[in-house]
Amino acid sequence: MSFMILEENNGMPKYKQIVKSIEDGILNGHYKQGDKLPSINRVKLQFYISRDTVLQAYGLLKSRGIIQSVPGKGYYVKSKNISTSKKIFLLFDELNAFKEDLYNSFLSNLDEGDKVDIFFHHFNQDVFSKLIHDNIGIYNTYIVMPANLKNTHLILDVLPKDSVYILDQIGKEHFKYSAIYQNFEKDIFQSLETGLKYLKPYKKLILLFVDDNQPIGMLKGFNKFCKKHHFNNEVVASFENRILSKGDLYLIPDDRNLIRIIKMIKTLNFELAKDIGIISYNDTLLKEVVQGGITTISTDFNAMGKRLAQMVTKQENVRIENPNSLILRNSI
Repeated sequence: MSFMILEENNGMPKYKQIVKSIEDGILNGHYKQGDKLPSINRVKLQFYISRDTVLQAYGLLKSRGIIQSVPGKGYYVKSKNISTSKKIFLLFDELNAFKEDLYNSFLSNLDEGDKVDIFFHHFNQDVFSKLIHDNIGIYNTYIVMPANLKNTHLILDVLPKDSVYILDQIGKEHFKYSAIYQNFEKDIFQSLETGLKYLKPYKKLILLFVDDNQPIGMLKGFNKFCKKHHFNNEVVASFENRILSKGDLYLIPDDRNLIRIIKMIKTLNFELAKDIGIISYNDTLLKEVVQGGITTISTDFNAMGKRLAQMVTKQENVRIENPNSLILRNSI
């Protein structure tokens, strides 16, 4: 094991140094297919590191198919192919049309051979925690969409910091991780500012906001805009038992309620943009054509997926705010 070298101050985590040492050992012939690797305890004692650090390194090599574990015997070299292909854990809150665009863009911009397993927590804290804990050490990259779940950083602490990427929503507790995200407070405020002249004819701005799954920044940005420009405003959790009034403009983050309000407008024989205004969140192809086009506040999910793939491929330690804009159509 003399070829294995771990340095204190080279900037690379210890587990990655172990991985690189074994990869180098395979390349230069120290290890051949079928050879047994040093035991976890042996590496631990030689380099004064924790057992978890060695397990993490061996787990990453195992997830890439380079080594295998034999119960009661140890770890063995399984393959001499040490290509840089990655096994990626991707945790979404839910799947919808725009996140499908993000997902497809991400997949198409990864290196050939990289494998992605996708999971969903559906805004459930227990599901989120179980999925993370059940998959420790199986993947070498963890991409996580925490949504607005509480204390997710405490759950993510079980993973190596430099293997985690936060997607879409980010809180102060996530700043130690790489991330590509939306700034919901700034985005909704600036988008409404851009469309201010189109909003002035309306009597009231109404935000449909559900605490369980909508970003709190969206609510803050809406309130900030209404206060600055003295708009009569309201925040509602649902359309249940609600009667539409002429002169109202609705900001609707989710597509299900967008369909509901369009049906309500038709039932009342109201005219979209004249009697009732609509601004939706997150652009899709459908919103370009339905009712002559729905105005949206949206980030570019294709660009987000592409940039995320670059971050993962290059192992960048950065936090990137994905740009957002108001797309004006015929609903206001």
